[in-house]
Amino acid sequence: MSEGSKQQVYTLTVEVGRKPGDGLPDKATGAALLIYASGVDEAEAVRETVAILKQADLAPLDVSGYGTLEERLAAGDEIDAEERDLMARALAENSVVVAQMTPFYD
Repeated sequence: MSEGSKQQVYTLTVEVGRKPGDGLPDKATGAALLIYASGVDEAEAVRETVAILKQADLAPLDVSGYGTLEERLAAGDEIDAEERDLMARALAENSVVVAQMTPFYD
């Protein structure tokens, strides 16, 4: 692996709509997911995340990226040990980790 293709973990939020079998609460109209996803760049992390969510019968509508751990720290974000552990897990497993799901209700 060349130095330029180093995996990093990106913090993403994904808004999902409703779809049969999505596992969201009955009265929810959708949800926001806080996700840590690995990728060589943010675009790859987003593509992988959307693909995995679709495989899980979720309906991704919108993705917002917040950058890497280093970028978030530089922006002044406070990142606790639990969040860092989830980021480390996403990197170690080269995976997508859903850290939090917040259902939306009308």
